[in-house]
Amino acid sequence: MSDPMTAIDRETERPTEGRWTVALIWFLRSVAGLSMAKGLYHWSVVIGVGDGPGSSFEASPAAFQAATIFFAVIDLVAAVGLWLAAAWGGVVWLTAAISMAAVELFFPQVYGGAALIIVMEIGAIFAYVGLAFMATRERSE
Repeated sequence: MSDPMTAIDRETERPTEGRWTVALIWFLRSVAGLSMAKGLYHWSVVIGVGDGPGSSFEASPAAFQAATIFFAVIDLVAAVGLWLAAAWGGVVWLTAAISMAAVELFFPQVYGGAALIIVMEIGAIFAYVGLAFMATRERSE
């Protein structure tokens, strides 16, 4: 017969995660929240929340419409994957971040070419790569 206290003892034997792994998870969850906000913002543009008279999504250029719908979907998918700390979430988020930086840099007529957005996206990518590297290094020790 099994002792019920054995299960409790095994729970406490679980190895704790290192500080870099915890930092990476907090970073992923923070970026997930930002991605959720970005996705919801893009959807609000699509459905016309806060549009005044004469300004509507349907009247916008096709490039703006396509980019807005793309980011409305991919940012929300990335938010879910990042919150779960799933590998695919990081890949989807990296795709979204690189795409946003590329749209801002190479197609300024779509969203206006804001340099701040480019710097923030690239900075977040470097922070992710650095934290992932340190967390991987920590686990291998």
